[in-house]
Amino acid sequence: MMALEPSPARTFLAGLGTRLPRPRAILVVSAHHDAAHEGGRATVTASAAPPTIHDFGGFPDELFAMRYPAPGDPALARRIVDLFTGHGLAVTPDPDRGLDHGAWVPLSVIYPDADIPVVQLSIASNASPEWHYALGQALAPLRDEGVLIIGSGSITHNLRAFFTARPAIGAPAPAWVSDFTAWVAGRMEANAVDDVLHAVERAPHGRDNHPTPDHILPLFVAMGAGADERGLMAKRLHDSTTYAVLAMDVYAFG
Repeated sequence: MMALEPSPARTFLAGLGTRLPRPRAILVVSAHHDAAHEGGRATVTASAAPPTIHDFGGFPDELFAMRYPAPGDPALARRIVDLFTGHGLAVTPDPDRGLDHGAWVPLSVIYPDADIPVVQLSIASNASPEWHYALGQALAPLRDEGVLIIGSGSITHNLRAFFTARPAIGAPAPAWVSDFTAWVAGRMEANAVDDVLHAVERAPHGRDNHPTPDHILPLFVAMGAGADERGLMAKRLHDSTTYAVLAMDVYAFG
């Protein structure tokens, strides 16, 4: 609903694109493209014109009417395959898959003109945090090739808590949410990579905030891509909650 509803996170993202150097292409790692259902191999979109996927139900018609007609970048997809192959990581290019809402919803706010090529990479919810971090490390050279790498998930993601309580969009976060995000922010600042990779097990209320791992895994890819010999160099650019339980923190690395 961030594509339609005003919120602090939407306001932040709406100004982010103008503050970043304009990328030549964007790689989005989306929580909603899960290779665990596709043999556990990473999958990268290779379409020259990826369609907009409406992979949800029960939302307003206005959301289903939205399209994000950004071009794809098959050459970048091939480059990603080469990078992964060089690191011994298996990846499958998909010439047909489009952009799911984990990609096009935030991009429609950050880059509303849809004029920058977009490629999407899957997660694999049956793979380890370290595997996702290694994916990011393999992608690190793209940073020097004009590619913006985005991990699109959510720092907290308990939809059962949302549907049970139905909090207002601007309701304050309960302690079990804010304690988790504060712990992650502290470990990020301390460059404690292993702690962040295992935040679901080690942080306060980790399992409450991530009953399933899918929405935190894109963060680990972004961390791996952004880290260098100095460490993560993590900076929290934004923190807010939507509907009390969905924390919308934004981090930059490197």
